[in-house]
Amino acid sequence: MSRTRIVAASIAGVVAVVLVAVAAFAFGRLSTVPEATPSEGSAEAGFARDMQVHHKQGVELALIVRQVTDDAEVRLLADDIAATQAQQSGQLAGWLNVWDLPQYSAEPQMTWMTDGGAHSHTAGEPMPGLATPEQIAALRAASGVEAEREFLELMIAHHLGAVEMAEALEERSSHPVALAFARAVIASQQSEIELMQGMLDARG
Repeated sequence: MSRTRIVAASIAGVVAVVLVAVAAFAFGRLSTVPEATPSEGSAEAGFARDMQVHHKQGVELALIVRQVTDDAEVRLLADDIAATQAQQSGQLAGWLNVWDLPQYSAEPQMTWMTDGGAHSHTAGEPMPGLATPEQIAALRAASGVEAEREFLELMIAHHLGAVEMAEALEERSSHPVALAFARAVIASQQSEIELMQGMLDARG
């Protein structure tokens, strides 16, 4: 049953990616008024850059846990997270290329979330849900069930942070492709959070 739930969560992630692609295609084919290209200081550009950083750590955590546990359930989950978040990072980099914007900005990370919205962020603080270097080192040093618990705890927090960022983009954007991506992230990562919480509970 656990493997079935992980496969179901994986399918949800794939469906989310497909929905973003369909939204992009449909908008391009059906819209008679082109959507304005996001600017350098836009929420869309900031999200595209910062979510790449966020996803990069998700991939890192997934690859680490594969090295410190032999549990098939956790390794399957880690493989799915690494593949999905790497693929989504590529999409985000592609947005910036299409919009003719640089991959990096001189502004501090998360500046696009410092405008006092419902999902706001203080400049200079870490991104929501990011693991600290000490937490990553502890995961590398752990093994077995201890490593699995640490990974699940870190990844639940990491996913919650990604959901917060995606909800913040929803508040600030009207760009159809960006909104479709944000909503897909929210749906797929909430599904995985539920899955991981069950896996964590099973490990005491």
